[in-house]
Amino acid sequence: MSEDIIDIEEKELFENHIITVDKGQALLRIDKFLMQRVANTTRSKIQNACDAQSVLVNGKAVKSNYKVKPFDNISVLLHSEPREIDIIAENIPIEIVFEDDYLCVINKKPGMVVHPAYGNYTGTLVNALMYHFKNLPTSKTKLSNNKLLDRPGLVHRIDKNTSGIIIVAKTEVAMIKLAKCFFDRTLNRQYIALVWGTIKENEGTINCNVGRDLRNRKIMAPFPNSDIGKHAITHYKVIERFAFVTLVECKLETGRTHQIRIHMKHLGHPLFNDAEYGGDKILKGHNTAKYKQFVQNCFDILPRQALHAKNLHIPHPIKDTLCQFESPLPNDMSEVIEKWRAYS
Repeated sequence: MSEDIIDIEEKELFENHIITVDKGQALLRIDKFLMQRVANTTRSKIQNACDAQSVLVNGKAVKSNYKVKPFDNISVLLHSEPREIDIIAENIPIEIVFEDDYLCVINKKPGMVVHPAYGNYTGTLVNALMYHFKNLPTSKTKLSNNKLLDRPGLVHRIDKNTSGIIIVAKTEVAMIKLAKCFFDRTLNRQYIALVWGTIKENEGTINCNVGRDLRNRKIMAPFPNSDIGKHAITHYKVIERFAFVTLVECKLETGRTHQIRIHMKHLGHPLFNDAEYGGDKILKGHNTAKYKQFVQNCFDILPRQALHAKNLHIPHPIKDTLCQFESPLPNDMSEVIEKWRAYS
């Protein structure tokens, strides 16, 4: 799933995984090996895939007792009938920035999952939308555990620990037209991020494919100069430089899963306190107890990656107008930025 655009391929009923075995890997049955590498699967499901000759090693089908060796190239095609799950409407408060008969704009708080997924079937924005709005248009999303889920009103999303603007369609026509805007990129999305290190250039563009990490399917990875992953472009501009971190504005030309987080790490500047991509460690600064305590205090105030979806400019799906929606920086990011400003 993209960081902002929900990819069409998620509706496919097949999961294709490509894995290159590490050079230090000990001999291990492939069904056990894949259990460790493919999220939300079972050993029997992998064994069934082997029986169906859907597990290939170096281009050849193997049985489930095949023992993987260093540098093996493994391709796995998994398939099973998805099951639909029901969404429970929950009275969860949401902050509405704008609403008319065709769309609604939400300022999502950090920590809220956008829609139900494996391990998070309640407490999400979708559960809240089902309570606050009636008869939202829906489309189907195939989750990573192969269940089908109604996605009421959603045409895009942001990560659980990213705050900011999300737009929701209230009619079928609005949903189609808004989704087309994201697909055609006839919109402008601006994010604010605090990253580790001093970015020397005042602005720049990161053009680097983004895809599932070949060794850990639960996270994403950059694939520069490669056909692996999906084409991804992020434009960035420095807003302010502090002692050991930089405040940047990021504009997405594409919307891939964790795109900004991956691109900034690829640039050498992981997002501040991004636990999944190494930003939750002291990467720059002094090796003193006082400085370490200062950074830890910042982590405590901002217990998430420092990323906020600030602006969304998009044509209205029905009216001939340009909609401009903005969300102020949340308190946790604002407070940490002020602390760095004072420290500098």
